[in-house]
Amino acid sequence: MPETAAKPKRPGAGKAKADHLEAARARILAAALPNVAFDGWTPRLLKEAAEAAGISHGEMRLAFPDGVVDLVDYFLADGDRRMAEMLAKEDIAALKIRERITLAVRTRMEVDILYREAMRRAVTLLALPVSGTHGPRSLYRTVDAIWRAVGDTSTDFNFYTKRATLAGVFSSVTLYWFADDSEGFANTWAFLDRRIDDVMRFEKAKATVKGVAAKLPDPFALLGRLRYRNG
Repeated sequence: MPETAAKPKRPGAGKAKADHLEAARARILAAALPNVAFDGWTPRLLKEAAEAAGISHGEMRLAFPDGVVDLVDYFLADGDRRMAEMLAKEDIAALKIRERITLAVRTRMEVDILYREAMRRAVTLLALPVSGTHGPRSLYRTVDAIWRAVGDTSTDFNFYTKRATLAGVFSSVTLYWFADDSEGFANTWAFLDRRIDDVMRFEKAKATVKGVAAKLPDPFALLGRLRYRNG
């Protein structure tokens, strides 16, 4: 039997489908957020949020294949996006590097200040083994978004060390923020300043050590000359 020719795809059909799913994700998240503080991030929350948003079960599964963990990941990614939008309005280039990072970390928290409990529950869920690699990947995405938002263009080894260092800072400050009941989260911002100070002192010390090491003679070259003389 002759093979049936595949139907040509309509131009833009793939983008339209992707846009449709993105709209479904946004609607489900919007319906879920007001209830997370009470219900937590659960499969039931996802199901009820989809129903409230008028999204069918099939569309919900397409939007979030891994279920509620995907919804949590989408929530955190959306926060990264909104942070980048806020920072794009700032004159980042006029700030020193420590000021840029401090502003970016603070902004990332402030964009979800109304949903702090949702963020706390999200971080808790992604720390569980059932979440697989979603937690580490989400943290990396956030610190990468922060560095890119403040103008980092590194592509060498510093690309990874910057993100690893910031991951430690961001994680500790976020956990502090979750328990902070000071007015305007003043204690959190003071803690953030101290952590950034610690990092800057470490980087300064590391640069000094590198500078001194660069002026020292190469031990392998010395060994080679000694061998030459004693040969």
